[in-house]
Formats: sequence, structure tokens, C-alpha cells
Amino acid sequence: MLNLFKRKRVSLMAAALVGCLSASSSMAASQVVDKVHFLIPGGAGGGWDGTARGTGEALSKSGLAGTVSFENMSGGGGGKAIAHLIETSAQQQGTLMVNSTPIVIRSLSKVFPQSFRDLTPVAATIGDFGALVVPANSKYTSFKQVAEAYLKDPRSVSIAGGSARGSMDHLVAAMAFKAAGGDPRKVKYVPYDAGGKAMAGLLSGETDVLSTGLSEVLAMAEAGQIRILVMTGDERSDSAADVPTLKELGYDASFVNWRGFFGAPGLPAADADRFANMLKEMYATEEWQEVRARYGWTEIYKPGTEFVAFLEQQEQVMGNLMRELGFLK
Repeated sequence: MLNLFKRKRVSLMAAALVGCLSASSSMAASQVVDKVHFLIPGGAGGGWDGTARGTGEALSKSGLAGTVSFENMSGGGGGKAIAHLIETSAQQQGTLMVNSTPIVIRSLSKVFPQSFRDLTPVAATIGDFGALVVPANSKYTSFKQVAEAYLKDPRSVSIAGGSARGSMDHLVAAMAFKAAGGDPRKVKYVPYDAGGKAMAGLLSGETDVLSTGLSEVLAMAEAGQIRILVMTGDERSDSAADVPTLKELGYDASFVNWRGFFGAPGLPAADADRFANMLKEMYATEEWQEVRARYGWTEIYKPGTEFVAFLEQQEQVMGNLMRELGFLK
């Protein structure tokens, strides 16, 4: 009897141990990366900042990443962070730098000498639409009114953006006014270092309109601080169902800004794949769905070589647009 009791006790302990190991293995399988450091090439409040912090939030809360940290590094239109990632690549194996369409635009316009080819493209993850925004108390209540004012006198409408002249915020505004029949080269664009400062400029009355990402202004629009006049999607966004598209208003123009992540040059292929798989698994989590809905993002997943091919195509598309609008010879 005693031997039987001991055998049962040993069996129960073994079963419990196997259960613990199985649970541990399951947790290890879901936690794809132990530590991720997000390098953000702009200040707080911009699209890069929101994308990195929203992604980090989803990864951390879902358990796909163990430790998540963030570092904002403004300067040089994003060039300072790119140069830092390249120069310190040996110490940056756990770093993901967020970037987007501007890495292509600013490379083409020689704002900085590097391009995506100097980094390790990991994956494109989301798309964000452009938006034109005014303060809640603005005299403009529709984009048609802004377009009419621009056609009468382009200098009477000042446009704020969280990036340099000739960059994405500038291009989106120029594209919108060109579609309205205006001269895109006459946009009175006021550049700020990051979206937060551009918004402050708008609210203080320094500028009339803000050109920015739709995701960056949803919370302030809901709070009644600003009014979103128009967005650049082909269709309305579920996150801003009351905001019309340019096409809907009769202007033949649309635009979506991709955002994604890059590793340091020389990042081992296995590590790059691990990061890409982590981001892919993120899409299936409830935590990500909550973040995505909050910002109104659309999902654009392009890992590794597919991302590189997409970036090469972007060079052609954005280069043609910049030449058409007079920002590139």
C-alpha cells in the first residue's frame, strides 16, 4: 500500500511538472523577442512616435516582447537617428527604428545622404492616411472653403507640418491643392520639428491649417479641440466616419503613408526574421486590435525582401510625384 501511495505521489508530481513545463514552453513560444528598443527619429506627438509606442504597447501587453523601451532622437529630418543607428550598429542588435514614406522622400531630396539600403528593412506594418485639420474655432468649416481661399490667394493660407519643406506633410497639402486646381508650388508651408509642435503652432494661431496623419488627430478631434476637414483615403475611415475624402469632395487625389521598422546594418537575417515574425503575430492579438482601432490604421504587412521591393517601388512613385509637384528635378 505504501509503495502504491508513493508511486501515485510520484506520478502526480511528474504530471504537475510536465504541466508547468508545457505552460512555460507555451509562454516562451508566444514571447518571440526578449527585448525590443524602439528608436524614434522625431519628437513626441508625431506619427513615428505614435506608431512605435502603439506597437510597443501591443507587443508588451500581449507578451510577444519581454522588455520594451523607447528613445526619441529628433534632428536632420530623421537623418540624425539613421546616422546614429548606422554608427552604433554593433550595439543596436535589439533596436527597431520606426520610419515611413519620408525615408524615401528625404533620401531622394538629399536631406540626408543615407537611404533604406544602408539599414536592414524588417517589415512594413501599417498605413496611415493624410488629413488636413483646423482648430475647432477656425473660420474654415470645410476643405472646399480652404481650397477656394487658396485659389484666390495661395499666400493667404498657411499650412503647418511636422516635417521639413518638400517632405510628406508638404507633399500631401500640395497634392490636395493641385487636385483643387491650384498651383502646388505656391503652398505657404510652415515646417515644425514633429507633429506635436506643428499642432501647437496651429492651435496658437501661427498657421491656418495642419497637414498631418489621420491617426495623429483622432483623439483631439473627439475632444472637440480641432476639426478634421478632409482625409486622403480612397474611402472613409471607420475611425473617422464623419470625415470626407478628397475624392468624395470631387478632388481626384488619394494617399496612404506606410510605416514600418528597420534594424541596424548587418543585423543577422535570423534576428531580422524573428522581429518580422513577432510583428506578424502581433496582428492576431486583442491588444493590437485595440491600438489599431484607436489610431485608425490600416494593416500593411510586408516583411524582408518583400519590404525591400516595396521600398524600391516607392522610390519611383514618390520620385515621380515630387518631380510633378516641382520638389525634385
